[in-house]
Amino acid sequence: MRAVMYRGFGDEPELVEVERPACPPRGAIVRVRATGLCRSDWHGWMGHDAGVALPHVPGHEFAGEIAELGTDVPDDSGWTVGDRVTAPFICACGRCAECRSGNEQVCDAQRQPGFTHWGSFAEYVVVDEAALNLIRLPDTLGFVEAASLGCRFATAYRAIITRGRLHPGEQVAVHGCGGVGLSAIMIAVAAGVPVYGVDVSDAALAAAAELGATPIRGGEGAADRVRAASDGGVDLSVDAFGSPATSFASVRSLRKRGRHVQIGLMLADDATAAMPMDAVIDGELEILGSHGMAAHEYPDMLGAVASEAFRPIELVGRTIALDAVPAALAAMGRAGGAGSGMTVVEL
Repeated sequence: MRAVMYRGFGDEPELVEVERPACPPRGAIVRVRATGLCRSDWHGWMGHDAGVALPHVPGHEFAGEIAELGTDVPDDSGWTVGDRVTAPFICACGRCAECRSGNEQVCDAQRQPGFTHWGSFAEYVVVDEAALNLIRLPDTLGFVEAASLGCRFATAYRAIITRGRLHPGEQVAVHGCGGVGLSAIMIAVAAGVPVYGVDVSDAALAAAAELGATPIRGGEGAADRVRAASDGGVDLSVDAFGSPATSFASVRSLRKRGRHVQIGLMLADDATAAMPMDAVIDGELEILGSHGMAAHEYPDMLGAVASEAFRPIELVGRTIALDAVPAALAAMGRAGGAGSGMTVVEL
């Protein structure tokens, strides 16, 4: 099969021919039809994820068709070859304490395509524990739109609705208006609340405004500008980029008893970024993490997409071919190089 591979962290990825992966007894092989290009893929390429072993094929936001089912997948699982599917980027084991409590998104033995094993920048990808982790796609949902839900939209949905506990009448700030940030803005705007989109990029701010957010210039003083625009601070603020500056500004944007949700990855030297703990204590602020979404939570989101309560296809900035992935991945490390909106690879 064709796949995009890098042999060293930071080395130029290449389009190569490799063997199709073997199907695990309890897993499945999915024929990839579309897969998203995400900043998490860039972090893995840079060596910021300890789970990545070289050589490596990245990619973790995918949609496609079941090409093969493992011999130990139960007959009553409901899955057959040819079914249109996606999967969470965190594939759970189904047996650990977290899985038994319904929190598969923080599974103790999780597998992550594109990180713990080869991913979806390829014609085929492995999904472990198929009966638990495969998600059926509505007939009305195309592969490109389904791939755009994979990491960014699903993560944003859970961060705003479940972890952020958004209520009517509240105000929301989203720091970082890339793929996951614009997803968060779309979800919050659909809830009918005032939303402020914060970024340093003119294109990203324009995209946020087009979705219904009030654009706020990022960088130094961003938190003060959010507090001024929201008359004292927002109730829910999200760092959708992942940096010491954006996470700090997100917390500083909150009014008393507000909630900060960290979506953007904080890795390598940023993993121990400073927080304004004086404000956290004085204002009884909450600092929350959000790590993807479990497969059993997808139906509500997919139902909302099918009913057009949200239109994530509008967040797709461009589609590219598999051979364009190396250049697109490299561009994510340059200021403004990723462009606005999501990039989805069509196979």
